[in-house]
Amino acid sequence: MKKWILLIAGSLVIHSSSAQAIDRHALVKRNNPHVVKADPLSSLSVGNGHFAFTADVTGLQSFPAYYEKGVPLGTQSAWGWHSWPNTENYKREETLKEYDLNGKKITYCVQVKEPERSRKAVEYFRVNPHRLQLGNIGLEITKKDGSLATIEDIKNVDQTLDLWSGFIISRFTIDGQRVQVTTCADQRKDGIGVFIASPLLKEKRIAIKLHFPYPTGDFKDAGTFDGDSTKHQTILNDGLIHRILDTTNYYVQYKFLEPANVTMRRAHEVMVQPSPADTIFRASFYFSNNKPPIDAPGYMVAAVTSDTYWKAFWKNGGAIDFSGSTNPRAKELERRIVLSQYLTRIQCASDFPPQETGLTYNSWYGKPHLEMHWWHAVHYALWGRPELMEKSLDWYFKVADGARDIAKRQGFDGLRWQKMTDNEGKEAPSSVGAFLIWQEPHLIYMAELAYRAKKDKRVLERYKDLVFGTADFMASFPTWDSVNKRYNLGKGLIPAQECFDPTHTFNPTYELAYWQWALNVAQQWRERLGMPREKKWDNIVKNLAKWPQTNGVYLATESTPDCYTNERYITDHPAVLGAYSTLPACDRLDTTVMKNTYNLILKVWKWETTWGWDYPLMAMTATRLHMPDKALDALFMPVQKNTFLINGHNYQDDRLTIYLPGNGGLLSAVAMMCAGYDNNKTDNPGFPKDGTWKVKWEGLKPMF
Repeated sequence: MKKWILLIAGSLVIHSSSAQAIDRHALVKRNNPHVVKADPLSSLSVGNGHFAFTADVTGLQSFPAYYEKGVPLGTQSAWGWHSWPNTENYKREETLKEYDLNGKKITYCVQVKEPERSRKAVEYFRVNPHRLQLGNIGLEITKKDGSLATIEDIKNVDQTLDLWSGFIISRFTIDGQRVQVTTCADQRKDGIGVFIASPLLKEKRIAIKLHFPYPTGDFKDAGTFDGDSTKHQTILNDGLIHRILDTTNYYVQYKFLEPANVTMRRAHEVMVQPSPADTIFRASFYFSNNKPPIDAPGYMVAAVTSDTYWKAFWKNGGAIDFSGSTNPRAKELERRIVLSQYLTRIQCASDFPPQETGLTYNSWYGKPHLEMHWWHAVHYALWGRPELMEKSLDWYFKVADGARDIAKRQGFDGLRWQKMTDNEGKEAPSSVGAFLIWQEPHLIYMAELAYRAKKDKRVLERYKDLVFGTADFMASFPTWDSVNKRYNLGKGLIPAQECFDPTHTFNPTYELAYWQWALNVAQQWRERLGMPREKKWDNIVKNLAKWPQTNGVYLATESTPDCYTNERYITDHPAVLGAYSTLPACDRLDTTVMKNTYNLILKVWKWETTWGWDYPLMAMTATRLHMPDKALDALFMPVQKNTFLINGHNYQDDRLTIYLPGNGGLLSAVAMMCAGYDNNKTDNPGFPKDGTWKVKWEGLKPMF
């Protein structure tokens, strides 16, 4: 342990944009979430990037039903997946539908409704595999009258997430008796440590209940479904619980530093009753997909790794400090920034692209969406933590064969990256997702960030096959337009703004810009490696359709010249602005036209239909257009989906009570607003020079 601690401490390097370094401890501490009452939207989480545990006001998962419609009390991992048996032997080929596009017949994996067997195959492969809620660990507290305490009996709540150490410290009373629970996550293994202090322990009025739910197979799984107890097994052994769901097996280890009795009270419910010898009880619970060969680490191991790791995390990488600012927005923006760093680190930093609700509860059955991978991961590189981005970037090696198969099936070259997928890279049926293309250049964007972080030829050698395979698909996808003597993107696509018909849509502005940028970067990779430029890629870039515009504004797509007057097209993401947000200026950009487009969107858009990452997108565009006031206005747009809860989560609606692309997008935007972008000549370009903002930052990297 000591060797590991010294290794992390030795890696700390601080870069500052000012002579005086930021007091990072004070910065983090003043943004600790503090909860003083039970609220379904105020649950707090601990985790390590590939495992997370979400707790209620008791510090554990004591009242899951109360929280299930808010931010549920989830226990999820990157590895925890389950599929129901495919008893009907459905095949993914049954979800394919053939389209006649640009003179070619192309199959897409969509939500076909007929014949009935194909419809059922679609249902099966959308739901399976699904991410598991691994188990629920909560307190069972007995009141002095012998009844069990409810959420209404929890009084005098005083709960803090200490971000600096990664501890949730929960204080409350039952019948006037104090209870304190400290919860933390081991940073090297998938488990938690729990410290309970209360005089109720000596009276045997506090027990720990482990409950194991059954997967719902629904879009959202809050971990509260019991299901048919005969369809899964919970086997209790000494120090180990074995879970069996069809072909899925996983294990829960436990260890106590004080004596306790462990019993199976009923099916899928294990009770831990501490002995009445003392007023403290220390426990640990570890989850794994393979039977562990040794005893579980104890509470102190989890506590030490949490404390040591989080101190190192906050001392390293980027930091932004707004103390001294008089602008009324400064304190809230700082809070969102600090909490977003914590949440994305515990929820989105595994070896796999995360789902949009991280490791708290399922959305889209727990499946990741690769067009969101940029919004989950790019900020790590901009905040001086590129190794966290590369963890999930390396996943593309694992799924490249599947991407190659999709491209080949459709008659294209290279690698066509999946959209709605799983850890194995299988393509889930989706009538929207199958036609999206903007996830394709993300691979090149992230690989280029990895190279910029190190400027090491070994990075080029590592990712070159993925970069070149991606570029090969991108060069084979456009269609030659013999009338206009150009290459078109589409028909046969849905842009990032998902309200368009794929069979009629072509030349979306954002995707045209992203295609040009990514193919140019792929050529730079060839040159860096001493390879000749690829003529086909250059030909595509040179002859790709111009960005469509009319009346001095850029259009969402060339195929919809009425996109700002037709209500159908002023909804969802204002993705046209993406052509000058995450992407730098190019020879096809007219900044006056882009500014006109920005201002028109502000006037006509249906903001209630937007999503959490749209506001950072707009802030980045406004920053590049030298409109810092509007960049801040975008980050604080008074729209429900731009809500940041007490725990830092970006709330969308009743279905998506948390939305991590909003947190990741915020971090990318503010990094650019501080550190700027290539060829930027202004300090803190995203903040007004009106005297109300005192912006200190360190460790950030400029965007392209």
